[in-house]
Amino acid sequence: MIQHPGVLALLLASGLVSLLLLAAGWQGLRILRGWNLQSGSEVQLDLERRTYLVSTLVANALVIQILSLFLFIFTAEGLHTQFVGAMCAAGSLAVNAFGYPTLLAKIATCLVAGVWLILHRADTQGHDYPLIRPKYVLLLILVPMVLAETWLQASYLAGLKADVMTSCCGSLFGQGREGLVAELAGLPPRIMQPAFWITLGAFVAAGVLLLRTRRGAGVFSVLSLAFLLVSVTSLVSFFCLYIYELPTHHCPFCLLQREYGFVGYPIYGTLLGGAILGLGVGALAPFRARKSLSEALPRMQARLAWSALVLALIFTLIVGIWMVLSPLKL
Repeated sequence: MIQHPGVLALLLASGLVSLLLLAAGWQGLRILRGWNLQSGSEVQLDLERRTYLVSTLVANALVIQILSLFLFIFTAEGLHTQFVGAMCAAGSLAVNAFGYPTLLAKIATCLVAGVWLILHRADTQGHDYPLIRPKYVLLLILVPMVLAETWLQASYLAGLKADVMTSCCGSLFGQGREGLVAELAGLPPRIMQPAFWITLGAFVAAGVLLLRTRRGAGVFSVLSLAFLLVSVTSLVSFFCLYIYELPTHHCPFCLLQREYGFVGYPIYGTLLGGAILGLGVGALAPFRARKSLSEALPRMQARLAWSALVLALIFTLIVGIWMVLSPLKL
């Protein structure tokens, strides 16, 4: 399995990102300890030059990190034909104990990486490095997260054996099975459908309030994460049933296959992108009082909020069209 192009690309990308972030984290620690914008010393001038290089390296590494999530899912989906019993990426991830933890770790690092990129973008809008400390504090949190995810992924990929029998998605996500995912699949649509529409309505209302009054950034940020969680739960509970046209098929991974038009990629892309942008709105809120960002930050928050709302509505439109066109009626 190690010679599979996707596996090699994942290992190379994670190794490169880990090395870059380790080096950047060390430099970030030096910047945090020695930063003093009021000083004109050679040390401060060196730190100011150094931060441009470090920020550029981190920004590029985190873009690779975010893209690697989708490469990981794509590779897991492509590998399912190599394992007895696997019908999609769900079976590939169940081959050993590291598959699903790797996926969860990648999602977590992706969210934090997206927030860091937003902070970095905002920092470039000020003339006095207004977010230099929050940005590097978050980087120091992100480094161990990425290293842990790299270890989990390497353990998962190294443990892939073609002679291993794994479980199909029907047994993993079927009702009556034990486990969190099976319990989510068993949540009745009569509960999850109202929960989804209420969460969407609250998210949109919070966005409209933020855009009109420039208040409620924290609430909007929390609701963006809530919308992600409720949407994924709703996807497993009932949205998938309309797409598959089967009342018992709850797998969230079969959506990635050709026979369903690869609809899983835009679904998960819009959900993840909306959550990152929504969290970014809240992450910027504490810094609106910074003098050099007093004009740029509200505009940036408004653009992020608009984009997050648009992505949420695109997701709703995609699954809504499938619901309307599906012959299945729940």
